[in-house]
Amino acid sequence: MAVTRLILTDFRNHAEAALAPGSGFVVLTGENGAGKTNVLEAVSLLAPGRGLRRAALGEMARQGASGGFGVAARLGDVDIGTGTQRDAPERRLVRINGAPMPATTLAEWVTVLWLTPAMDRLFVEGPGERRRFLDRLTLALAPAHATHSTRYEAAMRDRNRLLAEDRPADPEWLAALEARMVEHGGAIDAARRETVALLAARIAAQPEGVFARAGLVLEGWQGDGAALAQALREGRRRDAAAGRTLAGPHRTDLAVTHLGKGQPAHLCSTGEQKALLLGLVLAHAELVADRIGRAPVLLLDEVAAHLDPERRAALFARLAGAGQVWMTGTEPALFDGIAGDATRYTLGDGAIRGG
Repeated sequence: MAVTRLILTDFRNHAEAALAPGSGFVVLTGENGAGKTNVLEAVSLLAPGRGLRRAALGEMARQGASGGFGVAARLGDVDIGTGTQRDAPERRLVRINGAPMPATTLAEWVTVLWLTPAMDRLFVEGPGERRRFLDRLTLALAPAHATHSTRYEAAMRDRNRLLAEDRPADPEWLAALEARMVEHGGAIDAARRETVALLAARIAAQPEGVFARAGLVLEGWQGDGAALAQALREGRRRDAAAGRTLAGPHRTDLAVTHLGKGQPAHLCSTGEQKALLLGLVLAHAELVADRIGRAPVLLLDEVAAHLDPERRAALFARLAGAGQVWMTGTEPALFDGIAGDATRYTLGDGAIRGG
């Protein structure tokens, strides 16, 4: 599935913009600050969540605009619209074929994956960043993962709030919240483990190439529903003192290893870490296409500029015919190695030209 039409209204620096990209490579070039990443961010909002920057919705509306913002796209015979209104700048609205829908249902219609410069430190950041990365990978294979994650987080927040009150917490209310955490937490854990197992097996079966192969293992909290229920029940006093819940799938971490060197990713060089991450994202995109029968929309922000000519050519060859791939860069020459047709746009002076 590919985006065949994209319309931006008061989104970031784009007052009005309309693009009609093809189904293969979509190349956006222009100087820094021209709004290339803003276009990718708009596309990323066609998926559940806060987009590739994880920004607050209020920050996405164009400065000086009188209302909120709008992103409208057509994918196949599906029209998706999302945005905000002036009177509710932090409330995200979603419409699919004109009907209002929860944002979590977007995963049923389109899969969007991305790689940005901000993700270069994924392996040396805290486990929270890796969990979010893993959840994005999982969501592409299990659309219900978004709903389970939202409901688990809501139940956990309510439980934490109840434990923090000065008066003793209602045990029946606590038990009901913990039952919801067990239900949705079990689904989260199972979906993550299946994703890691499928992806690890696919990467391990690939031959050595210019992109490093990553070994994947889940670390941290582990346990089935019964174990989680017991941990929550017995940990109420401990969690109240800590001010947070200390057991559950929100404490899981994704451990990544450079298979070729047998070395943890966080100990690898910056270049090796980037190669690992790129290879991981590419393998996952291929896995998604095989498992769900449609290639994801792939967003690669400033990737070509950080690759040598050999790896750049290998990247273009691997992505050719693999679905719609949006790429950004400051120099058009970075993308000369793309074989066949590509939709090319130039951004500058507040306008988007080409197509």
